[in-house]
Amino acid sequence: MIERMPRPSLPLAILLVVTGIVGLIAAFALTLDKIAVLENPSAQLSCNFSVLIGCSKNLTSPVGSAFGFPNPLLGLMMFPAPLIVGIASIAGVRFPRWFWAAFNVGFAFAIGFVIYLISNSIFNFDLRVLCPWCMTVWSVVIPSSLAVTLYNLREQNLPLGGRVARVAGGLYGWMPILTLVCYLIFAVVAQINLDVLGNLF
Repeated sequence: MIERMPRPSLPLAILLVVTGIVGLIAAFALTLDKIAVLENPSAQLSCNFSVLIGCSKNLTSPVGSAFGFPNPLLGLMMFPAPLIVGIASIAGVRFPRWFWAAFNVGFAFAIGFVIYLISNSIFNFDLRVLCPWCMTVWSVVIPSSLAVTLYNLREQNLPLGGRVARVAGGLYGWMPILTLVCYLIFAVVAQINLDVLGNLF
C-alpha cells in the first residue's frame, strides 16, 4: 500500500520561509561580526549598544563556540532547511511522514540549543548579556519549532495517538498566542535577572 503523504500546510510553509530567511540573515550577520572580532579583538560591533545589549561578549565566550566552532555557522548550515521545505510546500510538494518526523528532530535540537543559549545569556555570570542577533535567531526558532511539532502531532507524523493529535490540533490554532507567551516568559525572566529596562543604554 502506498503511504498517503500529508498535504502541506500553507500557514506553516509561509512561517518556515519567513523564519528561514530571518534566521539566515541573523546567522550571516553574526558570522561577519565573528570574523571582525577575530581580525580585531577590540572591534566595535554595530550590535554593541550597552553593557547589557551586545554581541562581542557572546561571540568570544566558550558558549559562543559550543561545539568547537562559532555558533553562527550552525545557523548558516541549518536555516536553509526550513526555507527549502517551506518553499517546496508552497509549491505543492508532499513530504512523507518519516521526513516530517526527521524534520522535527532537527527542530528539537534547535529549540534545545536555543534554551541552552538563553539560559547562559541570562544566568551565566560570565556572560549576563543579550545579543541582538542571537535574540533574532531565538525569536524565529521558537515559533517554527512549536508550529512544526504541533503540526506533526496533529497529522500524526509523530504517532502519539488520537488524543494527542486532537490536543495538538487545538493548540495549533493558538500558535500566535503561544509564541507571545514564550516571548513574555523570556522578557520577564530577563528583566528579573538582568534588569533589562534599567541597563538598556
